[in-house]
Amino acid sequence: MHKTNKQTKCKHTLAVFKCLPCWTPPLTSFSLYICLFTLIFLVLSQSHHPILHEMALFLCLFFFLISSSSACDRCVHQTKVAYFSKASALSSGACGYGSLAVGFTGGYLAAAVPSLYNNGAGCGACFQMRCKNTTLCAKQGTKVIVTDLNQNNHTDFVLSSRAFRAMANKGMEQDILKLGLVNVEYKRIPCEYKNQNLAVRVEETSKKPNYLAVKFLYQGGQTEIVAVDVAQVGSSDWSFMSRNYGAVWDTDRVPAGALQFRMVVTSGYDGKWIWAQNVLPVDWKVGVVYDSGVQINDIAKEGCSPCDDGSWNSR
Repeated sequence: MHKTNKQTKCKHTLAVFKCLPCWTPPLTSFSLYICLFTLIFLVLSQSHHPILHEMALFLCLFFFLISSSSACDRCVHQTKVAYFSKASALSSGACGYGSLAVGFTGGYLAAAVPSLYNNGAGCGACFQMRCKNTTLCAKQGTKVIVTDLNQNNHTDFVLSSRAFRAMANKGMEQDILKLGLVNVEYKRIPCEYKNQNLAVRVEETSKKPNYLAVKFLYQGGQTEIVAVDVAQVGSSDWSFMSRNYGAVWDTDRVPAGALQFRMVVTSGYDGKWIWAQNVLPVDWKVGVVYDSGVQINDIAKEGCSPCDDGSWNSR
């Protein structure tokens, strides 16, 4: 059952650059505009000259309009994609999902280049893509989830064969497989897990009472988890966790008792805390998946052109 998230904005560490969140992802064009606007406003507002005051107001409005026009959560990109003949090659990949990956989207899996894999933060991200051959391929394309790292710099993605075939028009699945490599356009989309909360799996490497490794599963929305803390239920003494690899986080400072988690996720152009209040019981066990009781539904935006907020449906 879904619960309402208790969320608080991530505190900023730099007073002047209030557009910079407390972690440091690559700046989008939107955030660059806002940073520039902030600096100009701070400098010009110190003057008592009326012309400079009017200039400050004009520049504020100007950069606001520019940044608003670049706001987008569906940036369309161009690339080529290939495929693996066996989905197991992707499910056993760098994200560490193992056989659980096939259950995310029915085997529609993808390995993503380092910029999208993002040192593991991109694990679990969902994308929609379609090949550009309109005779061969369907307009709606296919939806995939990132489960592995793609080291091939000629393609942004390598798909499972099931996902690759799904881009084709009905009856042309074997024709697209014969090509092996196709031109596509793609955009990031929210992941949707109906009636499924964010879950936490205790990894087999965990050893009470000194070491805990967990993997996050079924993350909805269009965000990335960039920080994780753990504490005993009812306590405010939080211990930070480190990303071990992919979707796996760990700590050697394991609180006693039942455990709660809080996570910082990208949200809009900023960050947000997501608090899962009672996740692991006192007698947590390795290999078990626990319901967090919350789901992430936020959309993280980026600045780009072109932007495509519409749905890619069938012709």
